[in-house]
Amino acid sequence: MSALERLAATIAARQGADPESSWTAKLLAKGPEKCAEKFGEEAIEAVIEAVKGDKARLTSEAADVLYHLLVMCAARGVTLAEIEAELARREGTSGVAEKAARQP
Repeated sequence: MSALERLAATIAARQGADPESSWTAKLLAKGPEKCAEKFGEEAIEAVIEAVKGDKARLTSEAADVLYHLLVMCAARGVTLAEIEAELARREGTSGVAEKAARQP
């Protein structure tokens, strides 16, 4: 099991836990909108570090982004397995072709 899979499992286990005992439970208890807001904040922080060029800080912020992405998805019932399945579905397809296929 990868670190990302272990993280997703921990987040799933924290759903419904006492918000006083877990940061993840506290975020989830605030609802999907708050989880999305927190993800956005972390994404902006990662962008700032990418622009600055500090590899260590970017690595740290990228980890925060992945954590908050998984929390946001969990708040809406989307699992890591579903995300991985979507990535697998797109494998071997050029990004240009994949984007064109989504256009109305």
